[in-house]
Amino acid sequence: MGTLMEATTDEERMEHFMARIESGDKIEADEWMPEEYRVTLIKLISMHGISEIMGALPEKEWVPRAPSLNRKLGIMAKVQDEMGHGQLLLRVVEDLMKPYGRDRGDLMQDLFSGDLKFHNVFHMPTKTWADAGIIGWLVDGAAIITQTNMLGASYGPYARALKRICAEEVFHAQHGESIILALAEGNDKQKAMIQEALDRWWESLLMFFGPAGKATTGSSKQDVTIKYKIRSSTNEELRQSFLSKYIPRVLSLGLTIPDPTLHYDEEKEWWEYQQPDWNEFKKITKNQGPRSEERLNLRRVSYENNAWVRRALSATV
Repeated sequence: MGTLMEATTDEERMEHFMARIESGDKIEADEWMPEEYRVTLIKLISMHGISEIMGALPEKEWVPRAPSLNRKLGIMAKVQDEMGHGQLLLRVVEDLMKPYGRDRGDLMQDLFSGDLKFHNVFHMPTKTWADAGIIGWLVDGAAIITQTNMLGASYGPYARALKRICAEEVFHAQHGESIILALAEGNDKQKAMIQEALDRWWESLLMFFGPAGKATTGSSKQDVTIKYKIRSSTNEELRQSFLSKYIPRVLSLGLTIPDPTLHYDEEKEWWEYQQPDWNEFKKITKNQGPRSEERLNLRRVSYENNAWVRRALSATV
């Protein structure tokens, strides 16, 4: 077929590019890539990075209200990790944005204008200490399933960043599980607190993976990411993996899944469940969730108040 340097037409470059992906090669930031691939990565990684940063905010609310010093230190460390993940991912996406003359600052402005979305779960309120446990145990558990599915991503810088992030997310999930187990071993009020939190979070957890679809037409976001081997599973396959892993664990604690239709179809080897309200999902992704504006305003104020730090750092470069 020849090398990319020998390819002269867009069709030849694309053919060579896809052959590299199919063979398991990793694409690097300074190498040729089709526009669709670059744009897909920018959208995916910027959303992931911003979600890590915005995802620290719901738990940050419980830092001053944690029930013990050890719990306070644990959740503070988790918040710090999430912010670090966000910064790492924004650095990865910044390299992809260079041809467009854009940087991380532009991404923050996109967030404030509503052009850059963050994950649906981080628009939700955290009403009790059990919410901190649910976020660590089940939300981070869902994130691990999604992110490990991309550890073999064809884009090298993203795959390498995910390796570090996934390792730390395992500790986050264990942190959340320890909170839930402690509450489950507590009094009736504490047990009821977990059930109430689970009832509120269940629909958001189902929405976490996005609407179902088939990776066949190349028309949807998930189709494109699979086409370019950025990930290997569809939204529904990821959701099924989550249900298979966590439903037995949830039930083992004496909790009730808030879905009377939920059952495992032995013949299909598939979980059947009540679909969440996907219209509500669309509203949330448009920053119309319960805590959307509050969290965006908090991030906006922080960004503006710390502008002097960015100016000072840029002056020393």
